[in-house]
Amino acid sequence: MTNDKTMTPEQKKEITELRDRNLTPKQIARKLGLRATEVTAYIKEQAEETKLARVASGELDPVFECFVNASCAEYYLHDNTEPVQETEDNIDRGLALVCITRKPKYDRFTVCTYLLDVWCLGVKDTMGPRQLNSVEYKQMLDYAYRGFPEGHQKITLEQAQSLVYSAVDYAEQLGFQPHRDFKRSRQHLGKWSGQPKIQLGRNGKPFYISGPYDNSEMIINILNKNVGEGNYDYMTKLFDDSDNSESLTESLLPKSLLKELL
Repeated sequence: MTNDKTMTPEQKKEITELRDRNLTPKQIARKLGLRATEVTAYIKEQAEETKLARVASGELDPVFECFVNASCAEYYLHDNTEPVQETEDNIDRGLALVCITRKPKYDRFTVCTYLLDVWCLGVKDTMGPRQLNSVEYKQMLDYAYRGFPEGHQKITLEQAQSLVYSAVDYAEQLGFQPHRDFKRSRQHLGKWSGQPKIQLGRNGKPFYISGPYDNSEMIINILNKNVGEGNYDYMTKLFDDSDNSESLTESLLPKSLLKELL
């Protein structure tokens, strides 16, 4: 605990301001003529009080940054003056990987990722919340987006929310629920205003690409029931370990990563 007799209100205010500028406790102590232990104790107390207040109010930690693979951002988040007719040449647009990072305190990041099938199934997978330091966070980003040759792009929280919730809504209209772990990662998104709503699907209708762990027969039956045969497109038997030839999709993403993602 700090000794309030040795620390003035002005010093406490300065500590908070300097900490917001990412100065370390030792740097702050030298600047203000205090002991580093005093500064560290006060910072910890303030962080705990802030955390308790946020928990009590239901408030989430501040957003640090958000990402999505660049091809998804280019197609779904930029204004397109003319509709694009999807072909096999841009089949990779069916996958989106959204990452939302919040920062509860110095050198600590809380991360959730959302793998989206924006053409049919919605939230295919989700991870988090995970607590990481700055080194672990950078490694996680590099690993998560290693399969997207176009890289990843910063987006706003509102854009990240729109992508995830639009995918959830679209899939639910077709009869599909989000991945079971979405119950854990949903709160991390924060409250969405409902706008902008992104139009998903491929060429105006669902397009199902079977993954190696999908129950394809069940999914096709759900589409037949809720959409109607002939009102959707699909691609099955995408993966065949006995076939060494490189398909179009394999040229977009490594086969091993595609299996992991889909």
